[in-house]
Amino acid sequence: MSHLLWKTLVLSPVCLGVAVLCSPKVIAAEIETNSPTPQQQLLSQAKTEENQVLEQVNQYSLDGKNQNSLSQVTSVSQFSDVQPTDWAFQALQSLVERYGCIAGYPNGTYRGNRALTRYEFAAGLNACLDRVNELIATATADLVKKEDLATLQRLQEEFSAELATLRGRVDALESRTAELEANQFSTTTKLVGEAVFAVTDSFGDNDTNNTVFQDRVRLDFQTSFTGKDILHTRIATGNASVLPLANNTYEGTQTFNVFLGGNNSAFIDWLAYYFPVGNSQVYVAATGGIHSDYVPTVNPYFEDFDGGNGALSTFAGESPIYRIGGGAGAALNLAFGGSGTFKPSLTLGYLAAEANSPNSGSGLFAGNYAALAQLNLNVGDRLTLAATYVNGYHGAGSALFDFGSVTTGVVGTRQANRQDFAGSGSAYVSNSYGFEAAFKPSDKLSISGFVLYSQVTGFGANDDDDIWSYGLGVALPDLGKKGNVLGIFGGAQPYAGSGNNNTPYHIEGFYKYRVSDNISITPGVIWLTNPGQTSDDAIIGTLRTTFVF
Repeated sequence: MSHLLWKTLVLSPVCLGVAVLCSPKVIAAEIETNSPTPQQQLLSQAKTEENQVLEQVNQYSLDGKNQNSLSQVTSVSQFSDVQPTDWAFQALQSLVERYGCIAGYPNGTYRGNRALTRYEFAAGLNACLDRVNELIATATADLVKKEDLATLQRLQEEFSAELATLRGRVDALESRTAELEANQFSTTTKLVGEAVFAVTDSFGDNDTNNTVFQDRVRLDFQTSFTGKDILHTRIATGNASVLPLANNTYEGTQTFNVFLGGNNSAFIDWLAYYFPVGNSQVYVAATGGIHSDYVPTVNPYFEDFDGGNGALSTFAGESPIYRIGGGAGAALNLAFGGSGTFKPSLTLGYLAAEANSPNSGSGLFAGNYAALAQLNLNVGDRLTLAATYVNGYHGAGSALFDFGSVTTGVVGTRQANRQDFAGSGSAYVSNSYGFEAAFKPSDKLSISGFVLYSQVTGFGANDDDDIWSYGLGVALPDLGKKGNVLGIFGGAQPYAGSGNNNTPYHIEGFYKYRVSDNISITPGVIWLTNPGQTSDDAIIGTLRTTFVF
C-alpha cells in the first residue's frame, strides 16, 4: 500500500475516534442550548454565553495557529490538568504527541472534565483535518495506486449500512434526550410522590365508629447537589384521622394517620438533608424529623417509612422506642467497618419537638427533646441486631410516644403516654431501652421482633412509672408474586405497669398485593384485646391502596 494512503488510513481512525469520543458531550452541549420554552430568560442567557464561547473558540484557534515552536504543545505532560491516571490519557497522548492536532488552551490547560460545545468540537476537528492535509501535501502524488483507491471505496460501501444504522441511532438518541431535557422538572431535583386511599372501620365492644374513606398524599422533592447528598422537601396533605377506641387509646393508629395536618390542607411536613463525611452519614432535619429517618429500625417488610407500604399499624411498623420524640435536630451514623462478616455501626441522634419556638420552656434545648444512641450489628446478610437507648424530656401534658407532635401519642395506651392517671399533668423525663433483631433464614421468610422498657420519672408526687412493650412478626415476601408481602405480627402495645394491669395485646395480619410497579393494594385486620388497658376488645378492618410515582 502506498505511503500516502497509509498515512491517510492511519489518520482517518483518529478523526473518527475524536468524533465518537466527543459525540456524547456534543449531544449534551446541544441539549443544553435547547432550554424549555417556559424559561425564556435562561434561553436568552444561554445564547449570550454561546456567543462568548464562539469568541473563545475563535481565539483558541487563532492562538493555536500563532504559537511558535517554543509554545506549541508537544507533550501531554504540558497540560497542567491532565494526569496519567485519567481514563482518556492514552488517547489524548496519541493525539498530542503522535499526530500533533490537539493544542489545548493558551493557559496550558485541557479542561477535559467540562461539557464540550459544538464550536469547540469544530475547532478540534478542524485542527486534526489541517494536520491530515499537511501530511497529504507533503506526500508524492504518484504514491497513490488505483488498487488502493478501489480497496478504500470497497470498504466504504461494505460498511455503509452499519454507518447509516449508527447515524440513525445517534439521531434518535439525540432527539429523545432533547425531549427529556426540555420537559424535565429540574437538573438537580426529582419528584417522588405517594397517594394513599384507605377504607377502614372498627368493630367490637361499645363501638360507635362508622366506615370511613380517608386519604393522605405526599410529594417529596429530592435534590442532590454533589451526587452523594440529598435534600428532602416534602409537601403533605390528607384527611386521615385515628378511629376512636375505648378510653381514647392510641392503639388504633395506622401508618397513614401519622401526619400533623388535616382537612387536606397542604404544608411542608419534612425538610431534611443527608450528606456523607468519609464513611459516615450526617442527617440534619429542619422540621418533621423522626428517628427512623436516620437509624435502622430492624423490622424488614413491616417497617413503613412512608405510610403506604408495610404494616398497617404504627405498632407493627417499628418498635415504639423510635416513636419517642421528633422535630428538628441532627444525627450521625458512624460505620466501623464492613469488609468482613460482622458489620458494626453506631448511630447518634438528637431531635427537639419545639426547636422553632423561642418561648420559655421551648427551643432547641429547653423544650421537649429525645436523644438516641443505637449500636447496630449486621452478621452476614441474614442476621441483624440492634441495641437502642433514648433519653427524653417531656413537658407537662406531653405524650411519651408523640412522634414530635408533643401532645398526641401515635402508639400505645393513654396510660403509657402519661395522659390518663393521677399526676399526669407534670413534666417528666424518660430513659428507654430497646433491643431489636431480624433473622432471614431464606429469601422467602423473615422473622423480626423487639422488646422495649421505659423508665419514667415525673417531677410531681407519685408519678413515676414503668412502660413495657414487645412484639414479634413473621413475613413471607414475594408470596404469590414478586413484590407481594404477607405479614403477621403480634405483641403488647406500650402499657403502664401501674394501675390497671390488663395487658393490651395486638394481633395483626395483612397482605400487600402488588398490582403494578406503581400501585399496591393491602387488605388487613387488626385485633386489639384490652385496648386502653380495659376489658373491651376491638377489631379494625382496613383496605389500603397506595399509588407511587
